[in-house]
Amino acid sequence: MRRRQFVTFAMGAILVSPLDLRAQQAAKIWRIGFLAHRYEKFYDSLFTGLRELGYVEGQNLIVERRFAEGNAERFKEFAAEMVRLNVDAIIVVTTPAAMAAKNETKTIPIVHPAAIDPVGTGLIASLAHPGGNVTGVSMVLTELAAKGLEILKEAVPSIMRVGVLWNPTTPSHLQVVNQLKIAATSLGLQLIMTPVRETADLSDAFAVMRQEHVDGFIVPPSPLTNSQVAPLAELELRHRLPGMFGNKDNVRAGGLMSYGADFDYMYRHAATYIGKVLQGEKPADLPVEQASKYYLILNLKTAKALGTELSPTVIARADEVIE
Repeated sequence: MRRRQFVTFAMGAILVSPLDLRAQQAAKIWRIGFLAHRYEKFYDSLFTGLRELGYVEGQNLIVERRFAEGNAERFKEFAAEMVRLNVDAIIVVTTPAAMAAKNETKTIPIVHPAAIDPVGTGLIASLAHPGGNVTGVSMVLTELAAKGLEILKEAVPSIMRVGVLWNPTTPSHLQVVNQLKIAATSLGLQLIMTPVRETADLSDAFAVMRQEHVDGFIVPPSPLTNSQVAPLAELELRHRLPGMFGNKDNVRAGGLMSYGADFDYMYRHAATYIGKVLQGEKPADLPVEQASKYYLILNLKTAKALGTELSPTVIARADEVIE
């Protein structure tokens, strides 16, 4: 049940006629690189957006996909390969991939559909004037995580000890952890830091949280947790712990609640950036947009299974409730 939605979020050469220019562009086969840890469903939104702009894989678009499968060191190798292939643009979906591509080339346009604090990580100079060859869409994960912790406490007032499933290999998570600590102090919560570096760590992390007698947990989004939505939901139910996620797919897979950006929207919108750089616009001149669509999604079926009664106030202001 959807309650509400917040939606905020070329000139040719003198001797070439616009018709001739369009014909030349239509005849060109574009080649772009795509660097990620692993396939995620919301990536499809980006390619849907590209098709809407006239860039169709198998017709006028070649996509060189490379997946690191959790080994961030491979991004340097992949970035070098994209330079050798002389791709027209590189799409990066993690900070390590973005940094590897930026270090490898200063000329090929780089588009990040969901950059996390790109100024703080050094990807760009500023949102309004990114400079260099990186642009795209961003979100402030630190603020979202802190707000998620606040909503978790409001939704389940009895919570006092909160486990934090964070990934030390995700660059943005160090800042997220610091912000969560600040938020926890103001909320009167005690955080139990539970690092998760790979899929095999998930079961152990929940066992640790159980041993530490946590009352609930929070999961800042990362490539790892985004790819493990079903196992995380299963572990949440098995250990009967209410959780707050940063990705709505976790809730649709059976997780209790999520607060975060709409990845489908961000990736689809990033297609416009790719279209602009392919037509010659410079990334340095394309302001990086911050995601402005944030969703609170609740799963009442999961709440019932957990034996957790959610605050009516939180339910009333949810953007989507699964019943």
